[in-house]
Amino acid sequence: MREIFEAELKQVGDDLAEMSRLVESAVNRAGQALLTADLQLAQSVIGDDHTIDALERELDERCVLLLAQQQPVATDLRVVVSALRMSATLERMGDLARHIAQVARGRYPGRAIEPSLHRTFEQMHDAAVRVARRTTTLLTTRDLTVAANIERDDDLLDKLHQDTFSALLDGTWTGTPQETVDVTLVGRYYERFGDHGVSIAKRVTYLVTGEFADDRGAPRAPRARPPDPPPGAPARPAQTTVARPDLRTGHGRAGGVGPVSGPGSRPPRRPRQRPRGRGSGRPS
Repeated sequence: MREIFEAELKQVGDDLAEMSRLVESAVNRAGQALLTADLQLAQSVIGDDHTIDALERELDERCVLLLAQQQPVATDLRVVVSALRMSATLERMGDLARHIAQVARGRYPGRAIEPSLHRTFEQMHDAAVRVARRTTTLLTTRDLTVAANIERDDDLLDKLHQDTFSALLDGTWTGTPQETVDVTLVGRYYERFGDHGVSIAKRVTYLVTGEFADDRGAPRAPRARPPDPPPGAPARPAQTTVARPDLRTGHGRAGGVGPVSGPGSRPPRRPRQRPRGRGSGRPS
């Protein structure tokens, strides 16, 4: 039984690596289509995106079956749950590559990127391809040095993304409104692509170390306990129970907090008295 489970876990890892390879190919072709106005490359990226989507669905179904049938615990549980999260992240990275290809296709036979920013987007393309390639390596080797390199590539993408905004706002930009929109969107797609790569790097770090990392990549500090009171400090006063009045007699009784007299409070109800006289006796 354990051998079957190990084989299924290995298949999950292989599927993740295959998804990452497909994403690497997609973002590489999408960037080339963007920079060279290659319509066929753009069409191939858009048409192949369904392959990544289908692989994500298969992987998710396999993980759900593992959870239901094998009920993994400890490290095995972390692997399965993390695989579910990473498959969704890889699928989103494939979508971002498709978005870049769609921009390239929409501007054909022209180019979406204005010549003055061509070099900036070449650098963004190279950094995104490195993120995808290193993600594949990380998923197959779990080498945390590769995870650190992914974060450095993401920092470069963030800087280049900021450079595109600086170019648009420095007063010398002469592009058309459509070119302005294209630069803004494509820069955002590349920036988010790097962020998703960092997300996978943190997930793999969690698998290896058992610790989550914060936004700066450092392990999260454990939640601090409240300090103990100093010696000789008075103890916290115990909560007292207020007597709750009996609704029939108006006398207090123990057992919890009830309505107390005060402004706006209703007075206790008096017990009903039977009328005296004819008809008040027992039935004959």
